[in-house]
Amino acid sequence: MKIVQLILADITTISVDIIVNSANKSLLGGGGLDYIIHKKAGPLMKEACIQLNKEKGIRPVGSVELTTAGDLPAKYIIHAIAPRWLDGNHHEAQLLCDAYWNALNKANEVQAKIVSFPNLGTGVYKLPKRKAAEIAIGTILPALAYSPSISKVLFVCHDVENYEIYKEIMSNLEDPSIEVKIIPKP
Repeated sequence: MKIVQLILADITTISVDIIVNSANKSLLGGGGLDYIIHKKAGPLMKEACIQLNKEKGIRPVGSVELTTAGDLPAKYIIHAIAPRWLDGNHHEAQLLCDAYWNALNKANEVQAKIVSFPNLGTGVYKLPKRKAAEIAIGTILPALAYSPSISKVLFVCHDVENYEIYKEIMSNLEDPSIEVKIIPKP
């Protein structure tokens, strides 16, 4: 049985196979979570991102890239390029769905068992939190059926508002193939 867990925590402190990063198109670090991950992961991850930028250039929104996790408690970082919120009429929902879907597929390719996702795009990129949560959950849960290596997905919320939104949505889930665990706020 697959497990989907909600937790309020700092994603950079949780030991998992993969941490998904809400990255910018250059992969060279930006604001918010991307800045924190680059700072805490150290020079090995930074060099991997520089190399990817030299080889591939600016990455399209919705795409992902895999690097070492450096000094973080994970094997890998998946850098997911989330869309910026403009007005909802520029394919933001589909691009966010693509970022989650592609991240889960990449995690499956490297046979990850436990993957942690932040609230992609809801910080610096200003995606509406409820809409982003609905897209995240609505993309990840069905995709788990096609992800044989992945046994557990963590939705790691950094702020209480996102946590409460995810908690409300996840409390109403009914899927016999997925065990939903909501870890109470500390």
